Order: sequence, then C-alpha cells, then structure tokens
Amino acid sequence: MLAVGLAVLFGTTALTACQTDPMPADVTVAWAGDGQPAVQVSWKDDNAPNRITIEGVLSSSPSYVKYVGAGEPNTWEIPTSAFPPDGNYRVAVAKGTSQGGVTSKLARSEVFDTDGPVRPGAASATPMGRGVLMTWSVPVAPQDFTPNDPMDVKGPKTQRYVPMVGRPGGMMGPIGPGTTSTRQLIKSLQPPYLFQLQAQNEWSARIGGEVLGLTSSINAAVPALAQFSVPVHIRGRVVMQEVVCEAETPCVQRRATPAGVPVVVLTQVTPGARWTPAARGSTTAGGHYDIPMVNGPSRPYKISVPAYSRVGVLTGTSSSRPAYTKSVVRVATAGFVGGPAKRRGDNTLVYTTVKPAMNTTAILQSWNRQTKKWVNLKAVPLRNGQASLLFKASQAGAFAYRFVIPGAMMFGRPMGGTTTPLLPLNVR
Repeated sequence: MLAVGLAVLFGTTALTACQTDPMPADVTVAWAGDGQPAVQVSWKDDNAPNRITIEGVLSSSPSYVKYVGAGEPNTWEIPTSAFPPDGNYRVAVAKGTSQGGVTSKLARSEVFDTDGPVRPGAASATPMGRGVLMTWSVPVAPQDFTPNDPMDVKGPKTQRYVPMVGRPGGMMGPIGPGTTSTRQLIKSLQPPYLFQLQAQNEWSARIGGEVLGLTSSINAAVPALAQFSVPVHIRGRVVMQEVVCEAETPCVQRRATPAGVPVVVLTQVTPGARWTPAARGSTTAGGHYDIPMVNGPSRPYKISVPAYSRVGVLTGTSSSRPAYTKSVVRVATAGFVGGPAKRRGDNTLVYTTVKPAMNTTAILQSWNRQTKKWVNLKAVPLRNGQASLLFKASQAGAFAYRFVIPGAMMFGRPMGGTTTPLLPLNVR
C-alpha cells in the first residue's frame, strides 16, 4: 500500500514490461531554440527507442505520450499546450516502444512550473485628443515554489500586455503589439468600445484590465416659467450604451441605465456667453436624475453628461437640447403696516417688497366695485426692490388694493412682471 501511495503522489507510471534495460541519463529541459512555444527535452542513452511522458508533481499528470524510435536524435520538442497551466511538472524518459512497453526505469528532468502571467488589475482611461491613454496596475506575482528552474525566463519583464478592443458588430481583437509597460496611448479610439488586456508569458495568456468606453444620451424637463429666486427642479434620464463581447462572436451594443453618472446643468449668463455650470447632480437607479436649483434671471439651460473616467469606465459626453426658462418677478411681501384694520382718518402705509431688488416704478391700483375693474391710483417708485405709499383713510368701508410690478431687463433678457396678491383694507 505504501508503494502504491508513493506512486500516485509522484506521478510514476506503471510499467508494462520487465525493466531490464539501463535507464536513460541526463534528462534536461529547455526552451526550443526555433522560437516555437515548446519545451525541448534531451537525454542520453545507447540509441534505444524511448517513451516520453509528463509527470505532475503535486499536480495531475497530463495524458501526453510520445515514442521516439531507435536511431532518432535523443531530443524532442513538447508543445507548451501539452502542459496544464499553473502547475508543477517534470518530463520522464524511459526505454520502450508502443508495442513492447517500457523496458527501463524512468529518468526524470528537474521540476519546473507552468505559472501563467499575472492578470492585469484595475485599468483606467484618460482622454487624449481623439485618442485615449490606458493605464493599468499589475498585482504582485505569487510566490514561485520552483525558483530558478530550468524553464524560468530570465529578465525583469517577462510578461507582455497585448491591447485588445471590441466594437459593435466586430470581433474582439488586438490593435497593436504587446508591451511590457503598464500604460499605452491608443490613437483614434472613441466610445463605444470594450478594451481588454491580454497578458502573455511563455506558458499561457490571461484577460484583464478591462475598460468600458460608454456613449450617453440625455433628455431633460426644464420649467418654461418660474418665479425669481424660487427653487425649481430639473428632471430627466441618462441612457448609456455599452459594448459586450463574447468569445468567437461579434460584439454587440447594449443599453444600460446605471446610477452615479454625473450630470451638469449648464446656462448662458448673458446672450452669446459661453455655457457655464449652474448646478450639478447624478443619476439614481434607472438612470433618472432630479436636480434642485434656485431659479435666477431668464436664461436658457441645457443638461450635460460630462466626459468622465473612473476605474474600468470612460463615458463620452452628451447634452440635451437647450430649453428656455422665463423668470417672473417674485413678490416677497406686501400689505399694510399695522395690519389691514384702520380707523377713518388714520395714516395708512401700503408697501411691497419684490425680488430681484430692482429699480422701477410700480402702480398702486384699487378695485372699483361699480365698474368691477382695477383703477390706477398712483405711480410709486420701486427702489432696491421696495415700494411704499402713505395715504389717509378718509372713508369708512371695505377696500381692495394691489401693486402692479412691471417686467424688467436683467442680464440682457426680459423678466415677466407680476401683481401682488389682493390687499384688503377695512376702515371703520
């Protein structure tokens, strides 16, 4: 039982014939010199036929067998594809044929590993003109349990990164040669796309360092009319288009509505001025956004998704169509000092305060019960947003007044005028 256990542990092969012949000697492994991805195994013997196998050391042994005839060179190239990745192996050579079986003990090479490349980690994209600068990180390589084995490739940079891009309708494929750097400028690359890195070493390849280049579209609902200095809400939705690539199939474009996409409200302070930020927000689940903003003078607004980058994502910019919000003068306060109840002969002060604090002329009106119309009483100066008029309550009765506030120009655009609420006055 002990012998069987050791045979399983060290990957030995059961022999099918008497082991009467001397075993081969000096089994060595090295990289093939013709540039092909192959392990060249060499040995010494007396020109006998040989059997070559691969043994796993604390790894499963692959089912690779090669027979070399008598008189052939004592060397053979085993393709790297015959070695499972990320394991420890050695090559075993014995004398034997496919018909007569193994006739000697196994001679073995040194143990070597088939560790693949370290998968690239987080990747980011920075727009550079019409291109993009891709940068990525590479984690620390895991511990090498067979240091300085005969298959180790010498040098500080044995891993290469091949940039690959997939676009809608096309296949994922390389767009340039491999590099040992962790950054690369890719010219003429605009969303939508899927960027990946194929890390390669002498044994295998791994995919990592993914960046989604997204396109965006945005719609917006902007109030057409709003009072000056009153909070308003700008609402809408952002829809992204991302690229999905599956193995051996063309890449496709897919709609996405993620949360956390930044959204900027832009405006022109004066006609013809450049668009500048007025408010900011971000999307919630489903791509929706609701941005509160204090309304100012009459202005156009457009809502934009700025170009932004975070780990694994680069979003292209988009904007809604401009929409105009006309502002209306807001009545902050209006009434009578001391309240609306007066005695005949009292001095009565009627007043109003408006926003913005503008300078113009307001009209004080009273309601004529007989004609059922408002009648102009007095033009009252409005200074710094404040107007007031002192008069004597000469008649007893119930009266109604109001101020008419004209429109104004502010920053080169008209604002709508307004009237105060009805101001009742009771004189007894």
